[in-house]
Amino acid sequence: MKTIKKIKRMQEISDGLRRNKKTIGFVPTMGFLHKGHLSLIDIANKMSDVTVVSIFVNPTQFGPNEDFGNYPRDLERDKKLLREKGCSILFYPDAKKMYNEGFRTEVYVKGLSKVLCGATRKTHFKGVTTVVAKLFNIVKPDIAVFGQKDAQQAIIIKRMVKDLNYNIKIITGPIIREDDGLAMSSRNIYLTKQQRKDATILYESLKEAKRMISNGEAKASRVIKQMKKMISSKKTARIDYIKAVDTKELKTVKYIKGEVLIAVACYFGRARLIDNIIVNV
Repeated sequence: MKTIKKIKRMQEISDGLRRNKKTIGFVPTMGFLHKGHLSLIDIANKMSDVTVVSIFVNPTQFGPNEDFGNYPRDLERDKKLLREKGCSILFYPDAKKMYNEGFRTEVYVKGLSKVLCGATRKTHFKGVTTVVAKLFNIVKPDIAVFGQKDAQQAIIIKRMVKDLNYNIKIITGPIIREDDGLAMSSRNIYLTKQQRKDATILYESLKEAKRMISNGEAKASRVIKQMKKMISSKKTARIDYIKAVDTKELKTVKYIKGEVLIAVACYFGRARLIDNIIVNV
């Protein structure tokens, strides 16, 4: 596995691969890799000749009081995992090179970036789409793989790719869960023992939502009310939002009809966790 730090060098390598008719699969990450990330690398490996993984804790997607400085990092551990997975190239750029002095260009997907997580993390998705646009221009992938846990992010990236005419296929990999159902996340490390136990209620509430819908419940407010009741029963939980939205425009739906994303964000101590399911009625 090669580790590339320089932007120009990564572009040169990608250009050479393309000239040699090699397909490039790309998995952008912020590091501190877990089985969820590794499952996305598996997808990229299967669908491409060369897999590039980026590790970049992107400062522009963190708000003023968020955890940029404390975000977990372990580069040597990540490198070991990437080698074991057969990753071809690790792209590990420096923030000062990614955002050089005087940087002033932003990429923003209107509408989709203001709802769900964007309602409280107001600048988050502008940071995400800007850095992903940059990474796409540096790595020049044919395929890019994102996780379903970050469902809103994946939907926004797909819209950006469509609107800006990127010739990149976006793949969404399934949520990978712990044995007790908790969605894997780098931020799970923040949880205390009690918070970790309580956090399993997120998936339990989503399973209950799916059960209710399967049994004929069509009113979104009733489903959300039951989820809220379940999550609120845990003393360490503080709900940010529970929403039922369509999967194209992320608009709130009153009735569960067609393809619907049921998404939840909740604080357990300083850890803000997200989870979701998609139902199709």
